[in-house]
Amino acid sequence: MPAPLVQPIVIWFGRVGDLILLSALLEVLHRRFGNPCHVIGAGPWPAQIYASHSDVARVSCLHRYTAWVFDPAWWRTLRALRARRADPVYVCETDPRKLARIRRLLSFSGTEPARCVFIALPHTSEIAPTHWVDRLVSFGRLTPAAFNAADYPWPAPPPRCAPLLTVSAAARAECAAWLERRGWGERTLILVQPGNRRTMRGRRLRVSAADDKAWPLERWAALLHRIHARLPQAVIVLCGAPRESLLLEWIAAAAQLPAVAAAELPLPRLLALCARAHSMISVDTGPAHAAAALGLPLVVLFGAHSQQQWLPRSPTGSPVSGVGGPPQSNRLDQISVEAVFAAWCALGTAADSALRTTAARATAP
Repeated sequence: MPAPLVQPIVIWFGRVGDLILLSALLEVLHRRFGNPCHVIGAGPWPAQIYASHSDVARVSCLHRYTAWVFDPAWWRTLRALRARRADPVYVCETDPRKLARIRRLLSFSGTEPARCVFIALPHTSEIAPTHWVDRLVSFGRLTPAAFNAADYPWPAPPPRCAPLLTVSAAARAECAAWLERRGWGERTLILVQPGNRRTMRGRRLRVSAADDKAWPLERWAALLHRIHARLPQAVIVLCGAPRESLLLEWIAAAAQLPAVAAAELPLPRLLALCARAHSMISVDTGPAHAAAALGLPLVVLFGAHSQQQWLPRSPTGSPVSGVGGPPQSNRLDQISVEAVFAAWCALGTAADSALRTTAARATAP
């Protein structure tokens, strides 16, 4: 008899980029076990990222900084786990403090250890390749002890082994209306993501000398001038979360170009913009992974983190060009404007083709 279909439960209290990479694992588990996954994360972004994803049936979002006893979402998730006592559980978390919180949730819900597998266990590290996507895909090959691996074989044809995102119809419509209000409905859009979570600590923006992902304002301004000279018809959109608005304003003021605009973007709007833009230039951060997962050609600036481990991957083969990172450099301020501009120009034909495809989809009946 065929094995019963079950719903994989996948837990990771990661940040935006982590949850985007997770989609590579979700495809594997959906296809192995027959049902789309239940994703359990922390913060609002898991629900925003997977609002319309075919590999996800349900998303539970715990509060990141609320004690579990006072968090209604924690209790709702506990009840959901108690109701799914036949499903496999895949824990992707590696941070010890977050793992302790997850183990408490599993224990209180009565989840049997034999139904669980942890990416952080020593036996996993032996098969985990360097890149996080490869590590997640390899993790998807494991089967909890309570299940017969032969009943849930590796998918055929093989999975993409790359993150994939989709944009909901509601997010596309909201983004289109936002662009029309700004008069950008028919304009070519180039997205620039200059900030990262280190610039968002505390109540005020801080650009610290210790931040290896901070690129000098004058270099951002010089890069924007070169992009504008090459594509003068384009709008260059400086993207960021609300708490990055000051950084965006500094860069726009340094550039002094009418074609440059700062935009505080909620995550659903950013995803919708990635689905219709010409290209993106980003530091090594979550929005870069979103762009690649939506097939947007992009250039990524790396500081101390390795491209071999973190370079975004595209499910469509759209170009992703990394600049910097070990061993060439370990800080963004060691990267020249010329190197970034050359990498963006090299996107060339692919970016223009992506733009034509997006325009055709927008005008299709």
